[in-house]
Amino acid sequence: MYGAEFAEIYDLIHQGRGKDYALEAQFVAGLAREKAPAATSLLDVACATGSHLGAFAEMFETVAGVELSAPMVEVARRKLGDTVHQGDMRDFDLGTRFSVVTCMFGSIGHAMTEPELVAALRRFEAHLEDGGVIVVDPWWFDDTFTPGHVAGDVCTVDGLTMARVSHATRQDDKSRMEVHYTVAGPDAGISHFVETYLARLYTREQYEKAFAEAGLTAEYLPGVQNGRGLFLAVRA
Repeated sequence: MYGAEFAEIYDLIHQGRGKDYALEAQFVAGLAREKAPAATSLLDVACATGSHLGAFAEMFETVAGVELSAPMVEVARRKLGDTVHQGDMRDFDLGTRFSVVTCMFGSIGHAMTEPELVAALRRFEAHLEDGGVIVVDPWWFDDTFTPGHVAGDVCTVDGLTMARVSHATRQDDKSRMEVHYTVAGPDAGISHFVETYLARLYTREQYEKAFAEAGLTAEYLPGVQNGRGLFLAVRA
């Protein structure tokens, strides 16, 4: 679960690292409309602070987001209001359906077991209109994850200087990424905190099996999303 300190700098740190939410959203919306040309609504599951969702709102008449972390929801609602709902991807129910359902930034990897993965995909399917499409940005596959990977960035955005250093290890069928953040500002001084993220390392075949069990037919688009690829799914 993301902490409040991280939620407050989430947008800034990713902006500083060069993540282009608008460009990613445009790409995903284009893929979705190839499958569902008349799409008018979109649900973004595990929407974090709503940066993708805000971009999607420029492209669809109706948007909504679901996010488990209360601090992330609080930040997202400052930007997008009550279109953002707190909920768990495995059991949420908004009582409505959408033309497109997305799950971005590898967030699906937080479904830690195959039954949990199927449960999440079934929730996506339950919120999908007839003729709609699901777009899932997977976490790294079991055979594409790089144990020992280290990354580091320093950036200054909106008067804050932030450093991010991460180290990734493998624990059986899961990845463990420890990330240290140091944030410095003229008024607050310097603070440091640590976030640790666990995610399941599924194989492509496990994803495809889970889609099928959820009543979906999925195709995999390799190479995009920094090499993780994308799944596009419709009802079987």
